[in-house]
Amino acid sequence: MQYLIVFLVSMVPLIELRGAIPVAYGFKAADPSFNLLAGYILIVIGNMLPVPIIFFFARKVLEWGADKPVIGKFFTFCLEKGHKGGEKLMSKAGRGLFVALMLFVGIPLPGTGAWTGTLAASLLDMKFKESIIAVICGVALAGVIVGVLCTLGFGAWFGITG
Repeated sequence: MQYLIVFLVSMVPLIELRGAIPVAYGFKAADPSFNLLAGYILIVIGNMLPVPIIFFFARKVLEWGADKPVIGKFFTFCLEKGHKGGEKLMSKAGRGLFVALMLFVGIPLPGTGAWTGTLAASLLDMKFKESIIAVICGVALAGVIVGVLCTLGFGAWFGITG
Protein backbone atom coordinates (compact mmCIF):
# COMPACT_ATOMS: atom_id res chain seq x y z
CA MET A 1 0.00 0.00 0.00
CA GLN A 2 2.87 2.38 0.81
CA TYR A 3 4.33 1.90 -2.66
CA LEU A 4 0.98 2.66 -4.27
CA ILE A 5 0.69 5.85 -2.20
CA VAL A 6 4.11 7.20 -3.24
CA PHE A 7 3.34 6.25 -6.86
CA LEU A 8 0.04 8.16 -6.81
CA VAL A 9 1.48 11.16 -4.94
CA SER A 10 4.19 11.49 -7.60
CA MET A 11 1.49 11.87 -10.27
CA VAL A 12 -0.22 14.84 -8.60
CA PRO A 13 0.50 18.18 -10.34
CA LEU A 14 2.68 20.60 -8.35
CA ILE A 15 3.48 17.91 -5.74
CA GLU A 16 5.09 15.39 -8.10
CA LEU A 17 8.42 13.83 -7.17
CA ARG A 18 9.44 16.57 -4.74
CA GLY A 19 6.52 15.68 -2.49
CA ALA A 20 6.53 11.93 -3.01
CA ILE A 21 10.15 11.42 -1.95
CA PRO A 22 9.62 12.94 1.54
CA VAL A 23 6.55 10.71 1.86
CA ALA A 24 8.74 7.70 1.00
CA TYR A 25 11.30 8.78 3.61
CA GLY A 26 8.46 9.03 6.13
CA PHE A 27 7.39 5.49 5.29
CA LYS A 28 11.00 4.35 5.70
CA ALA A 29 11.19 5.99 9.13
CA ALA A 30 7.95 4.29 10.22
CA ASP A 31 8.76 0.93 8.60
CA PRO A 32 12.45 0.06 8.14
CA SER A 33 11.50 -2.67 5.63
CA PHE A 34 10.28 -0.03 3.18
CA ASN A 35 12.68 -0.14 0.22
CA LEU A 36 13.64 3.43 -0.74
CA LEU A 37 15.13 2.34 -4.08
CA ALA A 38 11.92 0.59 -5.12
CA GLY A 39 9.95 3.61 -3.89
CA TYR A 40 12.19 5.97 -5.87
CA ILE A 41 11.75 3.92 -9.06
CA LEU A 42 7.96 3.96 -8.63
CA ILE A 43 8.03 7.69 -7.93
CA VAL A 44 9.97 8.41 -11.13
CA ILE A 45 7.62 6.19 -13.16
CA GLY A 46 4.58 7.88 -11.61
CA ASN A 47 6.02 11.33 -12.24
CA MET A 48 6.81 10.50 -15.88
CA LEU A 49 3.59 8.63 -16.71
CA PRO A 50 1.49 11.76 -17.49
CA VAL A 51 4.29 13.41 -19.52
CA PRO A 52 3.39 12.07 -23.00
CA ILE A 53 -0.28 12.91 -22.43
CA ILE A 54 0.64 16.45 -21.38
CA PHE A 55 3.01 16.86 -24.33
CA PHE A 56 0.50 15.76 -26.96
CA PHE A 57 -2.82 16.94 -25.53
CA ALA A 58 -2.45 19.86 -23.07
CA ARG A 59 -1.72 22.37 -25.81
CA LYS A 60 -4.67 21.08 -27.87
CA VAL A 61 -6.99 21.39 -24.89
CA LEU A 62 -5.80 24.95 -24.21
CA GLU A 63 -6.25 25.89 -27.88
CA TRP A 64 -9.69 24.25 -27.95
CA GLY A 65 -10.82 26.11 -24.84
CA ALA A 66 -9.39 29.50 -25.79
CA ASP A 67 -12.62 30.65 -27.44
CA LYS A 68 -15.07 29.10 -24.94
CA PRO A 69 -17.22 31.48 -22.86
CA VAL A 70 -16.32 30.47 -19.30
CA ILE A 71 -12.79 29.15 -19.66
CA GLY A 72 -11.62 31.10 -22.70
CA LYS A 73 -9.86 33.95 -20.94
CA PHE A 74 -7.92 31.65 -18.66
CA PHE A 75 -6.95 29.26 -21.46
CA THR A 76 -5.89 32.17 -23.67
CA PHE A 77 -3.85 33.59 -20.80
CA CYS A 78 -2.10 30.20 -20.37
CA LEU A 79 -1.31 29.99 -24.07
CA GLU A 80 -0.02 33.57 -24.30
CA LYS A 81 2.02 33.20 -21.12
CA GLY A 82 3.49 29.95 -22.40
CA HIS A 83 4.35 31.42 -25.80
CA LYS A 84 5.93 34.56 -24.33
CA GLY A 85 7.87 32.58 -21.75
CA GLY A 86 8.93 30.11 -24.41
CA GLU A 87 10.15 32.81 -26.77
CA LYS A 88 12.07 34.46 -23.93
CA LEU A 89 13.61 31.13 -22.91
CA MET A 90 14.53 30.31 -26.50
CA SER A 91 16.17 33.69 -27.05
CA LYS A 92 18.26 33.28 -23.90
CA ALA A 93 18.92 29.56 -24.15
CA GLY A 94 19.39 29.31 -27.90
CA ARG A 95 20.83 25.90 -28.62
CA GLY A 96 20.92 25.23 -24.88
CA LEU A 97 17.17 24.73 -24.72
CA PHE A 98 17.60 21.07 -23.79
CA VAL A 99 19.78 22.00 -20.80
CA ALA A 100 17.46 24.86 -19.85
CA LEU A 101 14.46 22.50 -19.82
CA MET A 102 16.38 19.89 -17.85
CA LEU A 103 17.40 22.45 -15.21
CA PHE A 104 13.88 23.92 -15.10
CA VAL A 105 12.47 20.49 -14.28
CA GLY A 106 15.43 19.46 -12.12
CA ILE A 107 15.66 22.39 -9.73
CA PRO A 108 12.91 21.55 -7.22
CA LEU A 109 11.17 24.90 -6.79
CA PRO A 110 7.43 25.60 -6.65
CA GLY A 111 5.92 25.76 -10.13
CA THR A 112 8.65 23.73 -11.80
CA GLY A 113 8.62 20.02 -12.51
CA ALA A 114 7.75 17.46 -15.13
CA TRP A 115 4.20 18.72 -15.71
CA THR A 116 5.16 22.37 -16.23
CA GLY A 117 8.34 21.54 -18.12
CA THR A 118 6.49 19.24 -20.51
CA LEU A 119 3.81 21.84 -21.17
CA ALA A 120 6.53 24.42 -21.87
CA ALA A 121 8.27 22.02 -24.25
CA SER A 122 5.00 21.44 -26.08
CA LEU A 123 4.34 25.17 -26.39
CA LEU A 124 7.92 25.68 -27.62
CA ASP A 125 7.38 23.05 -30.33
CA MET A 126 10.33 21.06 -29.07
CA LYS A 127 10.75 17.57 -30.49
CA PHE A 128 9.06 14.88 -28.41
CA LYS A 129 12.15 12.70 -27.94
CA GLU A 130 14.36 15.64 -26.95
CA SER A 131 11.71 16.92 -24.54
CA ILE A 132 11.20 13.56 -22.88
CA ILE A 133 14.93 13.00 -22.41
CA ALA A 134 15.35 16.50 -20.92
CA VAL A 135 12.40 15.94 -18.57
CA ILE A 136 13.69 12.50 -17.52
CA CYS A 137 17.11 13.99 -16.77
CA GLY A 138 15.45 16.83 -14.86
CA VAL A 139 13.32 14.42 -12.85
CA ALA A 140 16.44 12.39 -12.00
CA LEU A 141 18.25 15.57 -10.92
CA ALA A 142 15.30 16.66 -8.77
CA GLY A 143 15.16 13.18 -7.26
CA VAL A 144 18.81 13.34 -6.26
CA ILE A 145 18.44 16.84 -4.79
CA VAL A 146 15.29 15.99 -2.82
CA GLY A 147 16.75 12.66 -1.72
CA VAL A 148 19.88 14.35 -0.38
CA LEU A 149 17.78 16.96 1.42
CA CYS A 150 15.63 14.23 2.96
CA THR A 151 18.71 12.30 4.03
CA LEU A 152 20.02 15.45 5.70
CA GLY A 153 16.72 15.82 7.56
CA PHE A 154 15.03 18.50 5.49
CA GLY A 155 12.32 16.16 4.14
CA ALA A 156 9.38 17.49 6.13
CA TRP A 157 10.27 21.12 5.46
CA PHE A 158 10.90 20.45 1.77
CA GLY A 159 7.68 18.48 1.34
CA ILE A 160 5.67 21.34 2.82
CA THR A 161 7.33 24.25 1.03
CA GLY A 162 7.72 22.83 -2.39
